[in-house]
Formats: sequence, structure tokens, C-alpha cells
Amino acid sequence: MPSTTNGRLLRPAALIAAALLAASVAACGSSDDPTTAAPSASATASASASVGTPAGVLGIRDPWVKAADKGMTAAFGTLVNDGDTDVTVTGARTDVSPMELHEMTMKDGKMVMQAKPGGIVIKARSRTTLQPGGDHLMLMDLKQPVKAGDELSFTLTFADGRTQTFTAVAKPFTGAQESYAPGHGEPMPGMSTTPAA
Repeated sequence: MPSTTNGRLLRPAALIAAALLAASVAACGSSDDPTTAAPSASATASASASVGTPAGVLGIRDPWVKAADKGMTAAFGTLVNDGDTDVTVTGARTDVSPMELHEMTMKDGKMVMQAKPGGIVIKARSRTTLQPGGDHLMLMDLKQPVKAGDELSFTLTFADGRTQTFTAVAKPFTGAQESYAPGHGEPMPGMSTTPAA
């Protein structure tokens, strides 16, 4: 039994020694050889790029865009604030159209869509869902069709001046039967919030 315990104690020490030996061998490589340091630098860059969420901003879960041939459409998803302070989204942009932050609200007993004053606030340690029939990122005048399966890049701007970019996939969605026409403040019928897969 003692030899098993000793074996466990020696195993981490052996791994550390092997790692140090590998590091010293790598350090002996020629500093003129650009391939020596490049792989770890590009690996770090691609790891950082894949994370995509600067510390202290937001996590963005299940982002998607309603597919549309022309006119207007919207982007949705869940914004997650794991930080200790509230975060306010004050703007959004994409290459395919101008954008506004929108909300659905009751006016004269009818549900209408309008620009969201003050931006979208995600409270500390909470999440906000952008969805049909609620807050959403409105694409105002499409320059090109957004087809199911297209990937669109969006950049959010926050009240403190920081920005964050994310990608959303376009999906067909007919559940809300909404119309994103120029009179987008018009009443809208009942909403379903599940896009087609």
C-alpha cells in the first residue's frame, strides 16, 4: 500500500520534470527561426477569438436572425451578464442594414413595436432574452436578402463605450406573423417565440 501512495506522489513530480525538460529543449531552438514561437502565438490568438466575450461585458446565447428577403427583420438571443454591475446596450450594427434597439409595448390597448428609450439594460448577475414579441435588435432596411443558414456579424455598443461582436445564424420563422414594414409601430398580432430549427 505505501508504494502505491509513493507512486502517486512521484507521478506529478515526474510530469513536472518532463514539462521542464520539454520547455528547455524548445528554448534551445534558434531565435531566428520564426516557426518556433508562431504556433503558440496563433493558438492563443485563435483561442481568444473563439471566446469572443471581453471580460465584464456579456455572454450571448443562442443568437439568431429571422430570415427575410427584403425590408426589415430582427435579431434575437439571450444576453447574459455574469458581472457585478448592470450593463446597458445602447446600439447595434451590422453590414446588411442600419439597426435600432426595439421593444414591444402596449399603446391604447394594442401591442406596438417602437425604439427602446435608454437602451437594453441587463441587470448584474442576470439575463435578458431578446425575442419576438419583446425586446429585439431591429434591422431596418436590408441591403440584401437574409436567407436561412446565413451567418451575420453584429456589433453591440455599450453605455461605457465598449463594443462586442457576435455572429448569429438566420432561421425561417413564421410563428409571430409579424410585419417589419416601414410602419413598424403598427399593432402586431399574438407572438410565438420559437424559430424553426
